[in-house]
This record gives sequence, C-alpha cells and structure tokens, in this order.
Amino acid sequence: MDDVEEADLIVVTQPGTAQGPDADADLIEQAKRAPERFTAVFDRHYRQIYAYAARRLGPDLAEDVASETFLIAFDRRHTYDSARADVRAWLYGIASNLIARHARAETRRYKALAKVAGAPDAGDHADAVAGRLDAMAVRGRLADALRRLPEPVRAVLLLVAWAGLNQQQAAAALDIPAGTARSRLHRARQEMRQALGAEIEMSE
Repeated sequence: MDDVEEADLIVVTQPGTAQGPDADADLIEQAKRAPERFTAVFDRHYRQIYAYAARRLGPDLAEDVASETFLIAFDRRHTYDSARADVRAWLYGIASNLIARHARAETRRYKALAKVAGAPDAGDHADAVAGRLDAMAVRGRLADALRRLPEPVRAVLLLVAWAGLNQQQAAAALDIPAGTARSRLHRARQEMRQALGAEIEMSE
C-alpha cells in the first residue's frame, strides 16, 4: 500500500489555516507586486493540497498535481479576486480541475483499495483479523462507492469531507452554483449511506 493509509478513506474534515483567509488574500495582493511573496502561500497550503490529491490519486500523481496547482495559482495571481472568502477554495478548485484530468487513475485507485480491503494479512491472530475485517469491509465499500460516483459529484463530496470546505466554498472552488453543489452533495451522501449502511454517520 502507498503512503496514504486506507484509513484516509474514512470521511474526515481538515482544519483551516491558523492565519485565516484574510492573511492569505493579503499575501496574494502583495504577490501581485512582489512575486516572491507567493512563497508564503505555497508554504501555508502545499501540504494540504498534496494530501488531498494523494487521497484521491495516490502519492505518485499527487506531487505533480500539487506542484502544478501552485504554478497555475502563481500565474493567475493577478486575476485573483481579493473579495473571495477563502484562498483555500481557490487552490482546491485548481487542484480539483487537475485531478479531474486523472479520473481514470482515480477510479482505478478506489477499485484497488476496495480489493485490498478484503485481503487481511495471513499471519495475524484470529481476533485481530476479525476486527480488521470489520474495518476493512467499511473501507472497501466506501472505496467502491467512491469509484461509482460520477467525478463531478465525487469532487463536491471530497472537497467537503476531505478538504474541509463547506458547501459554499466547494461551489466556489468548482465554479458551480451553490444549488448544484448542494444537490450533488446530497446525492453523494445518499449513495455513501447506501453503501455503508448504518456503520458511518455523515453530517449534513
């Protein structure tokens, strides 16, 4: 298994930056006049963007996606709207567009994770195997359910679940209406619940 653990498939939220969105917007404004200031945006957000891409594509493609995300953001810094609520949504939007180009690779990844989840190590003790099988079954079904979601629906779900964005931020990141994001998220959550039964609770 690669650097991203199967446990990462469990839906979690990521905290925002401690400095806050206003500080990020100020940095980008500064970078319009002094390009070297953009390195602070990179330093603050690279690990989160990389981790998000790695969860979706695996570490090999994630490094390319994360690096290209910041190259594109740097090139587009002059068109950045400082009124945007959160720089993270802008960066995740760029990353999501890049990830969408690798939809087949993402689908293969979830398919592989679903298969691996059903194959415990032969040397484990019986009790440990039983516990791991329960956990793996959930992860396997989750990976399979993610694989089956259309990429636009999956993108909204994972921006909320893994990147920690709210519905409005996810809509802004993907440049779609808030109502579209809401309906896609609702559909994704329904399919996740059907796949996982009552074993996981996904907040609205």
